[in-house]
Amino acid sequence: MGGARAVQMVVQARIIKFLLFIRQSDSDTQALHSVCRAGQARALAAALTDSLWLAGEGVSATVTLVTEDYCITPQLDYKLDDFTERLQLFTFHKKDDVERFILQHLQCFTDEDSHGVILFLYSIICSRTVDRLKEDLDSSTSPLLSPSPGNFLCHQALLNLLLTGRATPHVFNGTLSCGEDGRPLQRPLQGILSRSDVGYLHWSHEQMERGRLPQVGSRLKTPLFPVWLCCINRNFSVAFSLKRSLLSDWRTEHLFQLFYCGGRWSPRTTARLTIDTRSNRWGASGEQETSSRPLDMTIRTKWAGAAVDWSGTAPFY
Repeated sequence: MGGARAVQMVVQARIIKFLLFIRQSDSDTQALHSVCRAGQARALAAALTDSLWLAGEGVSATVTLVTEDYCITPQLDYKLDDFTERLQLFTFHKKDDVERFILQHLQCFTDEDSHGVILFLYSIICSRTVDRLKEDLDSSTSPLLSPSPGNFLCHQALLNLLLTGRATPHVFNGTLSCGEDGRPLQRPLQGILSRSDVGYLHWSHEQMERGRLPQVGSRLKTPLFPVWLCCINRNFSVAFSLKRSLLSDWRTEHLFQLFYCGGRWSPRTTARLTIDTRSNRWGASGEQETSSRPLDMTIRTKWAGAAVDWSGTAPFY
C-alpha cells in the first residue's frame, strides 16, 4: 500500500503535529502557512526523530547515512547493490542529540537523488533492531515491504512501525490469544499496545465489499494528538483538527472541524470539513447515496453516523 507516499505521509502527519502542538501552544492553520525555511527544517528533523526514537523504545536511535567507501565487507551470499554496503550507522542515546544530528545532515534526506525515504527506512529498522522486529512480527506476517512496478508496497507492519515504533502486523488493541473459533493460538497475534502520538484511519471499498475491512482499535483511532494518517482505498493522506480537546472531551465531538490534505486526488489547498455527530443524520432517507464518498466513509470509522459537510469546497474524494 502506498509505497514511498505512505512513508512520506507519516512524516507529514508528525510535521503537522510539531507545527500545531509542539512548537506553539495556540494552534491555527496559519502555523502551517507561515513557516520559514529554518522552521521547516526543524519540523522535518523533529518528525524523523520522533519516529526513530519510538522505534528505539525511548532509549536510543540510529541514523544511517551513505558514505563514499564501503563500510561493510560483502559476504559470499550477499548481492551488492552499491548502497547498503556504503551505509554508516550513527547511534545516539539522547533524543536531542538525534534531532541535532539529523538537522545538521538534513540534506542527506532531502536533496534530489538522496534516496531520503530509503535512508529513513534503514534508520528506523536499525533503531528498532532486527531482534526486536522478529519479536514484533508473527508467523502470519507478510514482509515489511514487497516490490511493485516502479515502487514498493508498504505493509501494515511497517506502517505500525512508523506510527508506533513497533512492527506489529495488526491494528486491533492489545494481543489476541484465541482465534475466531475460541481456540488458543499457537502464537498470540500482536496488535497495538499503547496510544500512538498520531493516529490511523483505514477504509477500503474493496475490503468492505468482501467483509474484510480491518477494525482499527481505539489506540490508533484516538491518538495523543488530533492528527491521523488516512489509508483510503490504498491512497494515503492526512486529516487533523486544531483542538486537542477533541480527544479528551466527548462534548467537543458533537460538532467540530477537520482539515484534510495530501490525498492523491486533493488540490493544493487544504479542505475544511465540518463533522456533525449530534443527530446521526447519515443513513436518513436519500442521504446515504450522496454521502458515501471514500473520505466521508473513512471519517465514520471513527465517528459512526457522522454527517460530513465540505463547507463550500467541492468534494474531491
